[in-house]
Amino acid sequence: MLKIAKQSLILSVVIALLLSLSISAPTKAAVPSLDKIRVALFVDIPKKYSSITKVATLSSESAMRLSVKTASNSTEWLNFPGNDQLRLAMNDYKVNVFESTDFTAAQQVYKAVKTAGGTPFLTSLSKNDKVTFQVLEGGYASNTDATAAVKKWTSNATVANLLKSPATVYGPFALESGSYATKADAQVAATKFGAQGLNTTIGMKLNSTGKLEYSVVVGMVGTTAELGLVKTAASKVSSTLKDLKGSENMLLMRIDHSATDRATSSNELYLYNPHLIVSLKADKEGLVKITERSERSYRGTMELGSLNNSMYVVNELPFEQYLYSVVAIEMYPSWPLEALKSQAVAARTYALYSGSGFVVANVVDTTTSQAYYGANSESANTTKAVDETKGEVITYNGKLIETLYSANAGGITADAKEIWNNEVAYLKSVSSPDAISEKGLYYWYRVVLPNGKVGYIREDLAKDTGKTNEAGKPILLSNTDATNIRRNPLIQSNVPAVDLINSGVQLIALEKVIQSNSMNWRRGPYSSDEIAKTINAKLPNTISGNITSFTVSKVGVSGRALEVSANGKVLPIPKPFDFRAILGVDGSLQSTLFSIEETGKIVILGANKLDRTKTDGAKALQVVGANGNTATVSGEYMYVLDGSGNVRAATTDAGYQYNGTGNGHGVGMSQYGAYALAEQGYDYQYILKYYYTGTTVTKDE
Repeated sequence: MLKIAKQSLILSVVIALLLSLSISAPTKAAVPSLDKIRVALFVDIPKKYSSITKVATLSSESAMRLSVKTASNSTEWLNFPGNDQLRLAMNDYKVNVFESTDFTAAQQVYKAVKTAGGTPFLTSLSKNDKVTFQVLEGGYASNTDATAAVKKWTSNATVANLLKSPATVYGPFALESGSYATKADAQVAATKFGAQGLNTTIGMKLNSTGKLEYSVVVGMVGTTAELGLVKTAASKVSSTLKDLKGSENMLLMRIDHSATDRATSSNELYLYNPHLIVSLKADKEGLVKITERSERSYRGTMELGSLNNSMYVVNELPFEQYLYSVVAIEMYPSWPLEALKSQAVAARTYALYSGSGFVVANVVDTTTSQAYYGANSESANTTKAVDETKGEVITYNGKLIETLYSANAGGITADAKEIWNNEVAYLKSVSSPDAISEKGLYYWYRVVLPNGKVGYIREDLAKDTGKTNEAGKPILLSNTDATNIRRNPLIQSNVPAVDLINSGVQLIALEKVIQSNSMNWRRGPYSSDEIAKTINAKLPNTISGNITSFTVSKVGVSGRALEVSANGKVLPIPKPFDFRAILGVDGSLQSTLFSIEETGKIVILGANKLDRTKTDGAKALQVVGANGNTATVSGEYMYVLDGSGNVRAATTDAGYQYNGTGNGHGVGMSQYGAYALAEQGYDYQYILKYYYTGTTVTKDE
């Protein structure tokens, strides 16, 4: 049924469009709109979404302005010249892992902590009348957490071997001196406290007239008891210090060498108290780059605060400008304009439908919402698509819809019920012309190597000799040195190669298939152990012993898997959507539109004309040669010739291969399908109404 649907795909799409759609201008109606959108680049929301950083390194070619928002107001505090770089982190609990006057020694510890997965800061200050370098790590929500981290780092063999003194907790409890008019004056005063062996930093806050003033902050310890010891030492310099607890409306500034990696070059590290919100904006519509987010640059404002004891970073920018990046990432900018416009309207609708789903943000910058990589990803074509559809959204019965979309529907989209068990009136299964994704791809040979191993080689890396073996299969010769024989017809850096061969190796071609892609793909074959281990890792104790049968036992209206059974028992997977992650051995499966080939299953016809089915290597298989001698089949594969002359590489033991189509959940608009329809001459409204059944394209004017 699915095969027939694919063969008549283009015709069915044309007929369906002619019958169900009509040309019309966007309907004018009051629809939700959004002036600015807040996109979380980093945020931690337990059980929903987690992308964590403990520091943000920001820069811009333009001048930047830093503002601080308190409970009562938001005020500009600082400005930075173009091409300056600054770092921000929370003023929470950290670990003072190491300190020394030797920069190289501190640098070694910094790199060791970073390699071990920590978030270190390589800072400097004046202490005991010398420049001292400190390696801080973290932040942590409490003194208890930081104390546990102290034990962690001092028990790390690599780090511990470099330490010269015990690690301690660096916390928000400190003392503050009187005020100074300039940062330079405060730094001079700080050296006097540092001469007593005390940790110091520069504090800044607004005075009663709204002017920024500076102070010396002394101590930075984890408990009030430790602060008492600091007071005793600090009293030798001043007796008029006041207590700080990390809840004041102030920033702390430290000298930081983490990004420069040099003792003679540094950035300013600003520590903000968790109740504050800090924002940065570049002048003249300049872009702000954040190193920790793949060095991407962003329009608008960058905001940093605290949520769930963790730093969040949110980019706030004009809504339509957000779409400039989304459309350029979600679709290839070289695709037809009408396809890009369909993506623009779908992306706009999806963002508005999402509301404010992430506490401090409307959306996140990953495919949990929509992929958003900032201004550097923008393209003239995709920007044009956004501008020409400005304000347009998709509605059903007057309400915004959830415009789900995926890369490739595999020839037919999914009904929402097939994926999430939810019935949605406008998310129905329709045919989709997705084979356009295979345009220009290589073909791969599935080959047998001289050592008996089986895998795939790309067609341009092997030459057909024009000869065949006894079974009539083509004989090839590899033509390039250091060629990987792949497990799947696809280059996958995370999947070990079957073998590595040089030029001139003779290969037997079993079949020729197109490269695994978003339309057609293969994964496997996998052994019983590999499948069982993968499933049990996500569904503990589901499978015991060997897998002797593994099948898709129920499919939905589009042919997608609704149930998968192992050894005759349905796997306890609540939603079909989860099949992709749970069943994927070397990464998630591309879609749920797949079948499972039992590669170890062969049917043997005996001399008595009775057949026997073999599914694994539990019982030895004897074969009789042309000379009448018998031999036991051994090795990883056996080669089976059927009555039609086809040779199949069957695994000696139980094995299973996924043969699938499509990429993504398959619900709603297929992006490759939209591409194909645009190539056929349909505009974006046709495309959207075709994939979202019974909907209307609406524009607020």
